Amino acid sequence: MTGAGTVSEFLRRRSTTWILLVPMLAIGVLLHFFGTSLQVNIYTYFCVNLMIVLGLQIFMGNSGILAWTHVGWMGIGAYVSGILSMAPMVKSLGVPNMYPFLVQLQVPHPLIAIAIGGVVAAMVAAVIGWPLMRLSDAAGVITLFATLIVIHVILTQWDNVTNGPRTFFGLEEFTTLPVALVGATLVLLVARWYRESSLGLRLRASRDDRYAAAAIGVSVVQVRYVSFVLSALIAGLAGGTWAHFITSFQPKAFYIVETFMLLSMIVIGGQGSISGAFAGTALVTAAREGLRQVEAGINNAGVFTFEVYGLTELVMAVLMVIVLIWRPNGVIGGQEITWPIIKRRR
Repeated sequence: MTGAGTVSEFLRRRSTTWILLVPMLAIGVLLHFFGTSLQVNIYTYFCVNLMIVLGLQIFMGNSGILAWTHVGWMGIGAYVSGILSMAPMVKSLGVPNMYPFLVQLQVPHPLIAIAIGGVVAAMVAAVIGWPLMRLSDAAGVITLFATLIVIHVILTQWDNVTNGPRTFFGLEEFTTLPVALVGATLVLLVARWYRESSLGLRLRASRDDRYAAAAIGVSVVQVRYVSFVLSALIAGLAGGTWAHFITSFQPKAFYIVETFMLLSMIVIGGQGSISGAFAGTALVTAAREGLRQVEAGINNAGVFTFEVYGLTELVMAVLMVIVLIWRPNGVIGGQEITWPIIKRRR
């Protein structure tokens, strides 16, 4: 193969990464220097969402199992990073009943707290994940949903750690646009690496036909388990990043409504590919922020005699139904955006 052919093959294999990364980084840099505060906040929120959705794609997209627990790992990472990064005085004021040893526990930098939050989420997933990964089809989905309920009840009722159903506040605002952009870039690279690795290939083989995959030597439970723990790690890291962007939250932020939004992102874009998860996150984030502005405008203008709530969720649900009817595999589908595909379309 000639030198030009080698370079062409190298770029073709990695074209998806560059096609997604270059515009994301370019827009982020432009907004950082020239964007308004609203634009910067929306793009930061998009980058954090992208971290969460790509973590979801690593497990759900490659295994085909609906990962209800993903937002629960995000909640664990958010609370752990918040507790570790907050000053003792702030914790004693915000969570009056917190255990004394947790009040005095503080790490020197929020980044360390976020990393520990991700590790704790992965450890919890590692402990409970093996028996869960032995289940498939409806039993697996229902069990994962039940696990989300357990996590939500713990976050809501463990008053000595999470402040119960009340607001957990006082976090340092650490997640800026550069931080979120770097995080999204790293997660995208990890998700792309996993998809092309032997683990990702074996997991997709078990997704397409687990009996045939097992017949050729694939340990279905093992490849699911590794993906499940890796997905939980990324979700925990993303949860800590999100928490240090929002700075105050409640347990309900990690339950059904947020799960629905994450699922709409990956379903609308296409759960079978990194490109689909990226496109779905961009579309839903933009639509969600636009609908929030419309809803606020309607309420402020007094168009109706009652307050309008839930417009965002309603439109997202309708959009999801339309996309699933029109393109069951999502807008992008199960294929990655690569340079030859763009060339053929052109």
